[in-house]
Amino acid sequence: MECLLFLWASSNYSAIWRTSHTSHYSINRRLLLYECIKSRRSSTTRPWTIYAIHHSHTDIGYTERQERIEQYHVDFIRQALDITEAAHRGDRPEWRSFRWTCETFWAVEKFLAAATPEETEAFQQAVLRGDVELSGTYLNMTELPDFDLLLRNHGKAQKYANTFGHRIDSAMTADINGYSWGYADSLLRNNIEHLFSCIHTHHGMYPLGRKQTPFWWESPEGGKLLVWNGEHYMFGNELGFCPKALGKYIIKDELQHQLMEPEQRHNDIAAIRINRYLWNLEQESYPYSFVPVMVSGLGTDNASPNADIAEWITEWNELYGDRITIKMATLSEFFAVLKQEDLSSLPVHRGDWPDWWTDGVASTAMHTQIYRDAQRTLRKVKRLDPGQQTASPAAIEETAQALTMYAEHTWGYHSSVYEPWHPQVQMLEVRKQAYAAEASKLAHQALDQVLVARRGALLAPHRPLRYEVINTEPAPAALQVIVPLDGWEHVILRNRFELIDESTGQPLPYQLTHTGALVTELALAAGEARVLFIRPLESSDPSSLATAMVTARNTEPIACEGIDDIERLPSAHPIVVGQRSIESAAFRIEWAIPTGITAWIDKTRSIDLLDDTREHGPFTPIYEVTPAQDETDPAQVCSTRRRMGRNRKGLDVQRDAGRLTRVNVLDNGPLFALVELIYEVKGLSYYALHIKLFAHQARAEVSVRFHKDSVWLPENVYVALPFGLGSDAELYVEKAGSLVRPWKDQIPGTCLDYTSVQEGIFWHSPQEREVLTLSMTDTPLVQLGTLAHMPRQLHTMQAADSRPSAHAWILTNYWETNFKATLGGFYEFRYALERHHQLDPQEAANSLHASTGQFTVHRIR
Repeated sequence: MECLLFLWASSNYSAIWRTSHTSHYSINRRLLLYECIKSRRSSTTRPWTIYAIHHSHTDIGYTERQERIEQYHVDFIRQALDITEAAHRGDRPEWRSFRWTCETFWAVEKFLAAATPEETEAFQQAVLRGDVELSGTYLNMTELPDFDLLLRNHGKAQKYANTFGHRIDSAMTADINGYSWGYADSLLRNNIEHLFSCIHTHHGMYPLGRKQTPFWWESPEGGKLLVWNGEHYMFGNELGFCPKALGKYIIKDELQHQLMEPEQRHNDIAAIRINRYLWNLEQESYPYSFVPVMVSGLGTDNASPNADIAEWITEWNELYGDRITIKMATLSEFFAVLKQEDLSSLPVHRGDWPDWWTDGVASTAMHTQIYRDAQRTLRKVKRLDPGQQTASPAAIEETAQALTMYAEHTWGYHSSVYEPWHPQVQMLEVRKQAYAAEASKLAHQALDQVLVARRGALLAPHRPLRYEVINTEPAPAALQVIVPLDGWEHVILRNRFELIDESTGQPLPYQLTHTGALVTELALAAGEARVLFIRPLESSDPSSLATAMVTARNTEPIACEGIDDIERLPSAHPIVVGQRSIESAAFRIEWAIPTGITAWIDKTRSIDLLDDTREHGPFTPIYEVTPAQDETDPAQVCSTRRRMGRNRKGLDVQRDAGRLTRVNVLDNGPLFALVELIYEVKGLSYYALHIKLFAHQARAEVSVRFHKDSVWLPENVYVALPFGLGSDAELYVEKAGSLVRPWKDQIPGTCLDYTSVQEGIFWHSPQEREVLTLSMTDTPLVQLGTLAHMPRQLHTMQAADSRPSAHAWILTNYWETNFKATLGGFYEFRYALERHHQLDPQEAANSLHASTGQFTVHRIR
């Protein structure tokens, strides 16, 4: 602590050097004392209070096995209780100032499940005294959760607090640096007024152009959440608040040290850094005389509480509390201090806060796809069984928990890229992915139970060919459905039959696919259900003719070798498929080899739906790889990634766009036509685009099927989505609990490059209320900014007339620590493009939900 004394003692460098030289101090010690004298130029000019918020950052699976992390956090709360109880009894008066903030309610939930009645009572008393605090957040999440899951998770802590007469007013997050706009509404609906955000700027960035600043975040529903846009969640360790846990990550000074420095050297470094930090805040016109700082009990994530922090702070205050006071505080205590200030002039920001760190979901794209299906399936269960009479509340809760655990922000062990073969890496990866699999199993199990309760027919002889088709979405929809038949039943389709709508008694049009599936088309109102049945037609029925084997067709322009390469005349089918186009009453899609799709014409308006400024045709694959100097050296494979920053690719990135090589016609009939476009692209050994064009709707369903090579280098795979409705139309993304216009409805300084969506995106023309929806069933990430490596822009930096483009960002492994290292494997991702008239933005979003949710079809008794 003598360092601060030197700040006031003398400005004579040589005198201090002689003093230190003739003493027992080492060279390092003399250099530190030199820094003390130089630091007098940066000593603070006002008294300060630093509020130290002690917590443990919850990373489930980054530093240890998930179940081991759970065990740690249960014990952390026990340790915190031991400290607070000893202080409360008077056994350890030096710990009276100790405060512990439970960063996540997940840890509390696990503690309560393992606690004795005495421990539970002690915990509640510590919370009521203010020694321990509950945060209103359940875990630090990606943007995968839908609004239902957000509400459920943010309500858990508050519901528990209510059981013993307590109310939570604050929540915190750490590591993640963004949230969907609906996150604010979810907190406010759960009676949480404050959010403390601990931004981590590794491959990310804080908003508003500065940290350590408050603002009001106006939610989509119009409420206001008081946000503190804070520093890194272990910044207090870098300032020296925790003995034996001195860090250097955010601070880039000349002081070289280790975590466990000797006590006096630790204190000298702390004095220099604290003084410099507060002085710098003054130079930056920081308006308050207090500042919050988070601190961890060890130099790691998932760290235990540490009573040494309280003791160190006491010693500091005894010496320097007249100028710089440090207090341990809870979130609620800090916000109470903040609200004593005049907050009427605080800026109010209304809009999205895109998370820079949700991109990990694209490193395990198959399991993210399974997760998204499970999330939709759970919503179906809730709508079909609103009173949970069939699917038990426990089953619903278990499914929601599995969804939560997969969507938590940790995406693997810390050395996943450096040593992807390591057993710990493999073990944690399997456990993480198992959450998605478990959610899928539980959600579909619950749906099966609900459908059986709706007269669902299980496997048995002589089952009637009757089917219930249900629209579970809160919006009308016209969709095609596959009528399910077991393999041995397909013989029925070889003979004449009718597909009857039981409500009208009239036959429905249908089409048999090249794979033998039976497809029909229905328009259903929100929540509507219809019953269909298959009625075989007897060969004696004079109104039918038994299907006969054809010996030879006399009108097919196909040569004897089976090659179909002659331009066809208009067929009897409503969709015309040529060598270079496919055309329905609504759309005409054109392509060229090797360019790909060159036009997507809306025939009702005589306009091309493709953006004039596009670089690639729609659904063209784009592959990126950044080379390393030595591709066999794990250190270089990682360091190449580390240097990428927020570009998520290197300056020397190699980019390749797919080239169309051939087109195949797979189906054409009364309801739809299906064409296959085969592309060649680096990094993928196979890429096929299946375009299913509807005959009677302005709708096309697109399936992207590919085989990704296994590559250790950092990669990205995009699919181009260059659609639009002209310069007047606005692009919307549908997120959890909100609709957002990217690059418009955002907090200043937030990410422009990409965002995560729930069900898709759409273009809306406000004057004519015309809408073009693009549902994204399987892949949530939408790249909005340029793919080129360049200085990235943040919101409000872009030109006023700039417009986001759109690519589906389907695969990435660029992160250097805990993403899945290889993207190799087989994938199929689904999209649907649909044209609507006279819809407002909310109706367009409902249409997206209907498109991705699809109708539920099941066999009934």
